[in-house]
Amino acid sequence: MRLGLRLFFAFFLIAGLSSFLLLRVVLTEVKPSVREVMEDIMVDTANLLAELARDDLAALPSGATLTASRFAERVQDYARRPVDARIWGLRKQRLDFRIYVTDAQGRVLLDTGPGAELGADYSRWRDVALTLRGEYGARSSRDVDHDDRSTVLYVAAPVRDGERVLGVVTVAKPVATIQPFIDRAERRILNAGLALLALSLAVGVAVTLWLVFSVRRLRAYAQQVQAGRREPPPEVPGELGELAQAMDAMRGRLDGREHIEHTVRALTHELKSPLAALRGAGELLQDELADADRRRFAAQVVEQSERMGELVDRMLELSKLEMLEAPAHAQPLRLDELIDAVLAALQDRLAQARLRSEWLAREPLRVEADAELLRLAISNLLGNAIDFAPPDTALALSLAAAEGQVLFTLRDHGPGVPAAAWAQLGQRFFSTARPGSTSKGSGLGLAIVHRVAALHGGSLRFEPAAPGLRVILALPAAR
Repeated sequence: MRLGLRLFFAFFLIAGLSSFLLLRVVLTEVKPSVREVMEDIMVDTANLLAELARDDLAALPSGATLTASRFAERVQDYARRPVDARIWGLRKQRLDFRIYVTDAQGRVLLDTGPGAELGADYSRWRDVALTLRGEYGARSSRDVDHDDRSTVLYVAAPVRDGERVLGVVTVAKPVATIQPFIDRAERRILNAGLALLALSLAVGVAVTLWLVFSVRRLRAYAQQVQAGRREPPPEVPGELGELAQAMDAMRGRLDGREHIEHTVRALTHELKSPLAALRGAGELLQDELADADRRRFAAQVVEQSERMGELVDRMLELSKLEMLEAPAHAQPLRLDELIDAVLAALQDRLAQARLRSEWLAREPLRVEADAELLRLAISNLLGNAIDFAPPDTALALSLAAAEGQVLFTLRDHGPGVPAAAWAQLGQRFFSTARPGSTSKGSGLGLAIVHRVAALHGGSLRFEPAAPGLRVILALPAAR
């Protein structure tokens, strides 16, 4: 199962269970709470009626009832009273209190309920019995068995004359009369709970998508690193962003270590040939030699030493370039003028190789570049062309603009590059044999050009010229 689905199901399970338990607790507390409030109001009502019935009950002759009393008349008036009230959106159109009064022995003196039995003995009913004993009297009874909606709540209060208990007033109210309020409250709570659950799930989906998106960006970055591509770490907030930065730092250290190991191996391999030549020439110079041989071997020592010095110098230059992230001193400059300056510095070398340079196309184009780095790249390009161009030929140069780039093209008329070598052309320590010899260069010149182009946001590519090789250095044009 994918990470996103796992996170979503985990969040759904936690949010769903939490919402279910919360709704269950709240809904189970609604009905008891409403009944408690109703009972509190009924206590006040019963005690108020007890005070109102006191005078009539105190003056009642023995064996008489309260049906003809002023209190009974007012109670009957209450029962017949019309009412039409809107209570928070619910309509109340009838009064629901049932009132009955008993004497000190529990005999019924007044009852407004249906099927009233004056003179009946209510002394065993819990509300009356507890009140006559001086306790709080209340009870609930069902009119229909096993039907909670038929429950009626009874609350009683004593009628006192000083310390003497004259009787009991009981107020009864069906729970069904408050059921609409309970149903509405439960419905509102349920709707709010479902809305909260939906909102929680929406937040969970959003958080899951964000987390999965961030993790996938990190995965894509790790895959790019694994493939050897240098990409900046993704900008992700929070701990994931710190993880991306840590991964980038770790990649830098690993790349540096791998780069050093590869460089040391390659440099060691490249130094073997001149070191072997130096050792051989040195051993021969220890013997008695003719002057001509001595001069030849001494020249070989100098040549191999220069080769080693050049190799080390270029390796240092390339290492410095690979440590850079961007050009240090980029500025607008005329590329054709810079190329002319490099050609002027190489005139002696061109003359020695019996070569000439000629412009095929030239425009005064500007690029945004570091002058020193670009001079180094152009110098290495021209030096490489001089090494491979046959005598009495021309190095063809052209400069043109294309799609926001400045293209510098250099062509020699040398032997070109075998088809099998195209994929490795421009890599460090890869080179083909120079014309007329079996010796090879270090390949660092083109590697330096390639790195300079990359630092400036450009590219270096090669094309067969038949004969020769065409090298194209593309750099972004200055704005």
